[in-house]
Order: sequence, then structure tokens, then C-alpha cells
Amino acid sequence: MALVDYRAENGIALFELNDPPANTYTYEMNRELDEAILNARFDDSVHVIILRGKGEKFFSAGANIKMLSSVTPQFKYYFCLHANETLNRLEQTPKLVIAALNGHCVGGGLEIAMAADIRIARKGGGKIGLPEVTLGVLPGTGGTQRLSRIVGKSKAIELMVTGRTFEFEEALQLGIVNAVFESPNFDDKVLEYARQFVPPNKASKAVGRIKRAVQSGWEVPFSESLAIERELQQQLFQSDDAKEGLHAYVEKRTPKFQGK
Repeated sequence: MALVDYRAENGIALFELNDPPANTYTYEMNRELDEAILNARFDDSVHVIILRGKGEKFFSAGANIKMLSSVTPQFKYYFCLHANETLNRLEQTPKLVIAALNGHCVGGGLEIAMAADIRIARKGGGKIGLPEVTLGVLPGTGGTQRLSRIVGKSKAIELMVTGRTFEFEEALQLGIVNAVFESPNFDDKVLEYARQFVPPNKASKAVGRIKRAVQSGWEVPFSESLAIERELQQQLFQSDDAKEGLHAYVEKRTPKFQGK
């Protein structure tokens, strides 16, 4: 049984974490997630990635605690290292990544979701938070860094040292999730949302370069981030979609983008 189900159609790749009921991740699931990211990254027909959990109860409850409790400290370290590399790859992939939080999203599950670009939660679907402190550890696959960049240092510290979990609506107010969709037909609504970023609706190459400019530019001095922006813009100026977009504007018509 695959631990990450992968399928791609109509410009969208769907990754489904598949270890019900809680979709906890292991080293094996990390490897499959890494492979799915690479497959989507190098598939020119894929423009958007949607990441969700199998079933209705959990997006993911994070790392498999039974696995972690039975391995050596050295293995724990390498497990976190590999998970970090996988999530960094997801974050830096020049294609829009949407995390569809269909159920509880806690611990390492939220760390996975925070590596996505946009997070959409199912109303009443569950709780969210980073409760690792209750296990005597910290959110060790990027959680301390990504949460602080989303909500600010003080709020991030408060949420992590208390370890409390909370409703998706509060997460929306904090900016941890971008939207909360009604429960009926949640998956269809997320797909509909994602389609707006797929050609011919959007220039997906521009969407991807916007993402790269923000993700890469966030980590370097401002002058270097401007250089990254200029380089990516130069790449886009040479694209077919930029030519189409500019011509369509002059001709007062709706552009038809091809993702090229």
C-alpha cells in the first residue's frame, strides 16, 4: 500500500497522506512524499499541487510517536533532517502548493502544512496546533521557524510553549490558514479554488516565479532579494505567457495562457 497516493490530472497533482486513521508519518512516508514532490516538480503538465490527508478525521497528526519512541537518538536526528529536506523541497518547488486541511492538523502535520503556500481548512474539521512541548520536545521539522514567520515571534512562542490546539477559525484569524471552506463538498471546493491557477486561467509559470521570489527572497538581505526578483522577471519576459498576456492587454481581450 502506498503511504502517499499520487495522481495528476487537468494540471493538478494530488498528494494524499495515506496512513489512516491519523495519517502519521514515518521515514517511509517521508521518502514517498519526497518522490511525489519530485514527480510533480518535473512534470510540465502539473501546475498546482494539492496536499491532503486520507479520510475525514485527520490531515495528519504528525510523526508516528511509536516509531520515534522505539529508535535511537541518532535515527531520530536523521529522521528530522530528512523530513526538513523534504519540506524544504516542497516549499521551494516553483509550483503553487495548497494544503487542504480536511481534518485535525497537529504537530508534524501542521509542520507539513506550513511548508505549503496556501492552507485551506474544512469548517468544523478538527483542531490545529503544535503540542510537541507536551512530549518534552520542540516542533523539529521547521515548526519553530515557519510558525514564527507566519504569526510573529511572540505569538509563535506562546502557541508552542503552551502546546494548545485550537479551531480552524482561530487559525484563520492568526493567519495560519488562508481560508475556511464549508464542510459539504470540501474537496470539490478546494479543486475549484485550485483551478484558477491552472492555464488558461492563470500564467502558471508566473505564479511559480512569484512563489520563488517570495520564498527565496525572504531568507536573504533586501538587496539580494531584489536581484532574485529581477532574475525571475527576466525569465518570465522570455516566456510565451508573458507575450500572450501583454498582447491580450493591448488587444483588450482575455489572455489564454499555456503555462509556457
